Amino acid sequence: MSGVQHLTVGEDEAEQRLDRWLKRRFPHLGQGRIEKLCRKGEVRVDGARVKGATRIAPGQVVRVPPLPDAEAPPAAPKGPAPADAEAIRKAVVFRDDNMIVLNKPAGLAVQGGSGQERHLGTVLPALTFGREDLPRLVHRLDKDTSGLLVLARTGAAAVALSRSFRSRAVEKIYFALVAGRPHPQAGTIRFGLVKGATGEGEKMQILHPNAVGETDGARHATTDYRVIEQVGGRCAWVALRPVTGRTHQLRAHMTALGTPIAGDGKYGGRGQENRGDGWGAGLGAEIGRRLHLHAARLAFPHPTTGRRVSFTAPLPEHMAASWAFLGLDPAEVPDPLFPE
Repeated sequence: MSGVQHLTVGEDEAEQRLDRWLKRRFPHLGQGRIEKLCRKGEVRVDGARVKGATRIAPGQVVRVPPLPDAEAPPAAPKGPAPADAEAIRKAVVFRDDNMIVLNKPAGLAVQGGSGQERHLGTVLPALTFGREDLPRLVHRLDKDTSGLLVLARTGAAAVALSRSFRSRAVEKIYFALVAGRPHPQAGTIRFGLVKGATGEGEKMQILHPNAVGETDGARHATTDYRVIEQVGGRCAWVALRPVTGRTHQLRAHMTALGTPIAGDGKYGGRGQENRGDGWGAGLGAEIGRRLHLHAARLAFPHPTTGRRVSFTAPLPEHMAASWAFLGLDPAEVPDPLFPE
């Protein structure tokens, strides 16, 4: 049992949550234990009470109470299966000394959870490329959303990239196939979002913007959208640009517009082939039931040079098949997509 410790946050440890910082320093501490220590005020930052989600800054001093010693050194993480390692390396779009940009496959969760044995964390050892430290996640995509995902290779790069993503210096453009025809053809969606009732998982409830301030936990959310091409009145290829970054924002906002994303069982975009109103006539098997949402373009300042860099990622197989069936050409994209 160690005594009270007062640990100073290093220059390369900024812009991260306290709970993640503690887990790096004390790998044997579980999330529940960390939350309890924060609730009881036993963990403090510069003498103040904090939560696990509190973000820390260089030079701050973290008080850590006496902790039981780890029963045994944590086992070395098991490396990914050779096939998984090869697949994730093939998904690398860009790599330098500071960061890695992936075209994340649909169906790969970025973090582990209950019953989630295969996730991005299990294949990170395949992405060290000669470094000792694993690359760090600086933003997230839903498990079933494919597309561009950025990992930092150094602490300094993680700080700079996290700051860019939080300050909205990053432009993210997604492609989606939606049921029906959005009206008007382009615009901005401003419905607020709040976590749904217990038992609905992470499903978000959609709120009128005026109701956000009256609802506990609700947050404003903004998405720009543009129809690239329509397939009659049945479905449309839509470009989405999130201005804010809320959980399930794009999926919930397209449902709010009355045009849910194809394959989205959580927000009404699955089973559209059975509606009998023209959307799904003969399209069910060909379109499939997987989520048709893809992070296609990403632009942001490079973490060390500050020069703006941009990346694109081709559609995943299931979306490319849907585009081919519907006669859509993924190369025929207006430029610019969102004129200022």
